[in-house]
Amino acid sequence: MRSLVQKFRNSIHPGYTHVTEESRTTGLPGLMQSPPLQIIDILKYAANAHGSVEVVSRLVDEPEARSTYALELKRAERAASALRALGVKPADRVATLAWNTHRHFELFYAAPGIGAVLNTVNPRLFDEQIVFILNHAEPDVLLFDKTFLPLVERLAPQMRTVTKFVMMSDRLAHTPGMVNALCYEDLLAAQSDGFSWPVVDESSGAFLCYTSGTTGDPKGVLYSHRAVVLHTMGSSLNSAFGFNAFDVVMPCSSLFHATAWGLPFAAPMNGCKLVFPCEKMDGASLQSLITREGVTFTGGVPTIWTMYLAHLESSGEMPGKLQRVVIGGSAVPRAMAERFKKLYGVQVLQIWGMTETTPLGVIATPTPTLAALGEEAMDEAIWTRQGRLQFGIELRIVDEDGNDAPRDGVSSGALLVRGPWTIKRYFRAPADATDTDGWFDTGDIATLDEYGFMRITDRKKDVIKSGGEWISSIDIENVAVSCPGVRIAAVIGIAHPKWEERPLLIVEPHQGVTVEAADVLAHIAAQVAKWQVPDEVVFDTVPLTATGKIDKKALRQIYALRYS
Repeated sequence: MRSLVQKFRNSIHPGYTHVTEESRTTGLPGLMQSPPLQIIDILKYAANAHGSVEVVSRLVDEPEARSTYALELKRAERAASALRALGVKPADRVATLAWNTHRHFELFYAAPGIGAVLNTVNPRLFDEQIVFILNHAEPDVLLFDKTFLPLVERLAPQMRTVTKFVMMSDRLAHTPGMVNALCYEDLLAAQSDGFSWPVVDESSGAFLCYTSGTTGDPKGVLYSHRAVVLHTMGSSLNSAFGFNAFDVVMPCSSLFHATAWGLPFAAPMNGCKLVFPCEKMDGASLQSLITREGVTFTGGVPTIWTMYLAHLESSGEMPGKLQRVVIGGSAVPRAMAERFKKLYGVQVLQIWGMTETTPLGVIATPTPTLAALGEEAMDEAIWTRQGRLQFGIELRIVDEDGNDAPRDGVSSGALLVRGPWTIKRYFRAPADATDTDGWFDTGDIATLDEYGFMRITDRKKDVIKSGGEWISSIDIENVAVSCPGVRIAAVIGIAHPKWEERPLLIVEPHQGVTVEAADVLAHIAAQVAKWQVPDEVVFDTVPLTATGKIDKKALRQIYALRYS
């Protein structure tokens, strides 16, 4: 596929010239102000325009915290002063191993606000990957939740640059441990009010987010202030998240994973109440917050909502004021979207994006054109596609010859993206990650249709070649997971002496439910071509990655040996 990319690198996309220093045209200078786009200005605005709006947070081994945007700005100011007191300078990296809490939220503004870079580390990664990230990013300060004290103590001897440890807790819950961790609330209490925020260049780095590293070492994506602010404006559009000041937003996408899809910025920019669930993502815990705090909007990976729906079904409860759930990380099973809508009146918004796109790419929101086709046709378009074009992200599908594929919803090819919040180069990488025209190869195979909807048909490494024909593992998984009793379904390609590869289906049933292989295969056979039906169904626990996606790399390692 790299040769494919190389082919179109030597051509110019019709109707567009990539902006380079040589291609810039100087016109009549505008006469408007041009202050830099800074992340801290989002929280400043929220404090001034929506100062009394609440920020509610569960915590580790502590009572829930209730704050407001006005108080959160003051706490961010004290956190910024505390970071400076710890010796943090502009361009320094500040690392976190933390859950979705108001303290982590404060650091989202405090660190970039002084020109430093917040390096949010995924604690669910393997030890070796966490150590790699910390040594690659080279932070001097590591802030962590109490949950991760054993992890930090275990890995501290391998951290080459970290010299200061801070537990994000109050004095009562604080445990210094073998790393002699400082207490976050003590650090804030030692600072005075009235912080003067510096002016930070909008092209400066603000967040260093690493990919999950499922195909090698994790890679760092360095978000700029400009990219984050523009991304926040884009995600706030009605064609995207469509927030307003009456919304109550609960991010269940992790703050350590691509900044929780930008929700810690979009919510305050729109005056939304924020609710942080900490690490408690089970169905009952989420339901408690949703109903008590009046949550209207939430989002996370499909596995979270599988548990949540199971809780609603078993308890007979209703989801309160919940109106919209945005789901990403992997394809949304249509059965899940239908259950949310038909049983609970909740709209599912499917999203696609990457760490490399800050991470918004496309969102499956309706349009008048689709609505005119009727509800059934509109639902078919929305629930079977990842989403539609959003301002700020350009999409391109190229075939094996490097030519643009027709936008017919059928012709598939390599998915390429570019835009003001798309990566240019990985952190510390020697060369750009894009071609000379600015296109980034996502590694996905996809289609585009006439309505601007994009559908991921597979990852390049996951697509199955059988008898000269391509089989989409995602399509088979979506059908399989709609079969009664199936909780998670994964499809991988297994070597075959005649057909090159054949699909193998791994099914994890719902707890306490018995599912027969013949029933699953019959369910699939009724909806796909005969040659696409898997040859076999294996019932097993489906492994997930640190970001909640199906770990197909692990499945291939397990079953390649078994079927070799």
